[in-house]
Amino acid sequence: MLKESKKEFKGMKKKSKRYSTTLVLPKTLVLVGMMGAGKSSIGWRIAHKLGLPFNDTDQEVERAAGCSVADIFETWGEKAFRDAERRVIKRLLSAKIQVISTGDGAFLDSESRELIKESAISLWLRADPNILYERVSRRDTRPLLFDGNPKEILEEMIERRYPIYAEADLTVESNDDAHEATLERVMEVLKNYIYD
Repeated sequence: MLKESKKEFKGMKKKSKRYSTTLVLPKTLVLVGMMGAGKSSIGWRIAHKLGLPFNDTDQEVERAAGCSVADIFETWGEKAFRDAERRVIKRLLSAKIQVISTGDGAFLDSESRELIKESAISLWLRADPNILYERVSRRDTRPLLFDGNPKEILEEMIERRYPIYAEADLTVESNDDAHEATLERVMEVLKNYIYD
């Protein structure tokens, strides 16, 4: 009898531990921050861990336009891109709970920012400028860095944008460590935000 009770208790303990680590988002999670902060890669991992759909607004805009973000900027300009991005954000936020990675300028747009604030939990992935520069210099797909010295442009963007990103509900550092470490920080911050 005692052995059965111990087994039953252990089984209950395992179940309660399993369920206590399951995080349920009350609404969509939207990642904001600079290019190179890891929004897409971390966003995908969060969605996978929580069993939720993942969408990247840049990819959604590209799919709708039939061309790359860089081509949209070059052909129609930043305003056309931001308009398309805003429509995508509105559409995604009206769908079921999911994880969304936004382009680096999305949260700067006052309309998009208000949509996100009203309908989602916003999480700023903040990264050190040197880490961002190292990451973005690996690719030539960043249209806002094409005109001039990329490092100086990035520093100016950070100076203007970080105060706005700071309006996000949550902030997590995206350091130079493994994605899994950043993911664990995100999960801890989300758990505290939702359950405290």
